[in-house]
Amino acid sequence: MSEQNATPGSPEIVDLEDQERALEVVGQSVLGLWEVVNNLTRLRATRRSGYRVTIFGSARVQPDHWGYAAVRDLAEELARLGATIITGGGPGLMQAANEGAARGGGDRSVGIRVNLPFEQDANPFVSQAFEHRTFFSRLHHFVLVSDAFVVVPGGVGTVLELMMVWQLLQVRKLADTPLILVGSMWPGLLEWHREAMLRPDVPLASEDDLRIPQCVPGAEEAVAILKEHHAAWAARRAPA
Repeated sequence: MSEQNATPGSPEIVDLEDQERALEVVGQSVLGLWEVVNNLTRLRATRRSGYRVTIFGSARVQPDHWGYAAVRDLAEELARLGATIITGGGPGLMQAANEGAARGGGDRSVGIRVNLPFEQDANPFVSQAFEHRTFFSRLHHFVLVSDAFVVVPGGVGTVLELMMVWQLLQVRKLADTPLILVGSMWPGLLEWHREAMLRPDVPLASEDDLRIPQCVPGAEEAVAILKEHHAAWAARRAPA
């Protein structure tokens, strides 16, 4: 039925002055869009062009800090393995990782960004940038394109990213995807989880859940884990 032929009160037509029904239509449409998004995210590439490591870390660490150099060197070594390095594209340890990728000769150093009033541009070492308006879509983008995750020191945003990946591995929405926590700040976080969530009177998690993240003291141990995972990844993709 066309709008011109619709009679007043027809269920096909909702007058914008009827705010309650108009909002109902908008709400139903938004939920319908989520269903479309959920279906599209079921799709995966049959064969990726290369191994991809996402490095999450602080935007606040300055280039003259020793931690910047450590993350840069970590990313450089991974890039020499042929890995594409993915970060949030911002300053600090994200920039360190993208710089390391560039120094390692990687053909792509990716930044997946979100619009923030205090971070306007991708760091200068990003060769391919993606822009998101929401943290939700940005976080999902990281998950879709990564074969492994490395978490270096960071603040609230880094912890959010860590927890999201950890939870997806816990419920098996992700599999065979290393989650490596580098540095001295992370064992305390895992110990808090153990004390708070494995209480005998009210167990809130399982021992297996707390074994998902791999805590290592430094870059050398992280690279060793990723070399082994990369070798298995490459073997699965080798021609029969």
